[in-house]
Amino acid sequence: MIIVLKPSVTPEQVIGFTTKLTTDYGVNVNRWDGVHSTVLGLIGDTTQVDIEYIEAQDIVESVRRVQEPYKKANRKFHPENTVIKINNEVSIGDGSLHIMAGPCSVESEEQIVQIAKDVKKSGATLLRGGAFKPRTSPYAFQGLKSEGLDLLKAARKATGLPIVTEIMRTSHIDMFENVDIIQVGARNMQNFELLKELGKIDKPILLKRGLSATIEEWLMSAEYIMAGGNSKVMLCERGIRTYETYTRNTLDVSAIPIIKKLSHLPVIVDPSHASGKSWLVEPLAMAAVAAGADGLIIEVHNDPPHALSDGAQSLTPEKFDKVAKKVFALKEALSNT
Repeated sequence: MIIVLKPSVTPEQVIGFTTKLTTDYGVNVNRWDGVHSTVLGLIGDTTQVDIEYIEAQDIVESVRRVQEPYKKANRKFHPENTVIKINNEVSIGDGSLHIMAGPCSVESEEQIVQIAKDVKKSGATLLRGGAFKPRTSPYAFQGLKSEGLDLLKAARKATGLPIVTEIMRTSHIDMFENVDIIQVGARNMQNFELLKELGKIDKPILLKRGLSATIEEWLMSAEYIMAGGNSKVMLCERGIRTYETYTRNTLDVSAIPIIKKLSHLPVIVDPSHASGKSWLVEPLAMAAVAAGADGLIIEVHNDPPHALSDGAQSLTPEKFDKVAKKVFALKEALSNT
């Protein structure tokens, strides 16, 4: 349930009213202070809340019930866009465009440090790289694990780029203490025990959409994290499984404006995993920016033919530089219209 208070309401009245709602109806109340009004979001069993009584209060402007099962991720509860700050330097969701770039898998210190330097030179503001790799085949390269995390930190030290990497299980959370953004992969989007634990930490989470997940299921997974107290969630559209087999997945461009309408959370797009083909990364990245994405996550490798994972969809640093220039130019053009 959403309650919009009148602009003339005083802080004391808001506190008193909120306390009464909690006491009388046993609900949790989220408060959002906007420029022109204060919004209260009631979370819990609101079936017993007397709407006519609420509407009769002098300080109340309007009341409406929310039908969607996700509350904290819902734009109705939080009209303004969420802005997530990383290291007080990068702000995602404020209207700017950010690129997370780097290899699918961290393979060596020389590799990850050089790629970090290259992508930073081209305008990337965050370094992505896999230390723990979920693979379809148990015989494929599974990542360098904890050593990979150490190498990512070495690359961060060398370049200053915040690092983004994927977590696989709850027991690894302590290992990710010095990771700037924790990525939850598509296969773990509905690993609810992991999501609950990530809700208890104060760290940005990049939540990838499941292979066949609906938008509501995706938002409900974000809700799991936010319900635990962690509001620093970014949603990553990385393509979904459809009947089409030419590409690795099908990029759901329509999900970007839909999420922007339904939720206040930032949206990142992964054109690399969506296509599985390096030559498709550029047009899909352009489409994502045109549709309103807050950022891109792009795979970059210094030697794609010999990459230990996902070489076919990885850009060389030289090609990434060209793509980055185009997407930033497009973003600037859109901002000036």
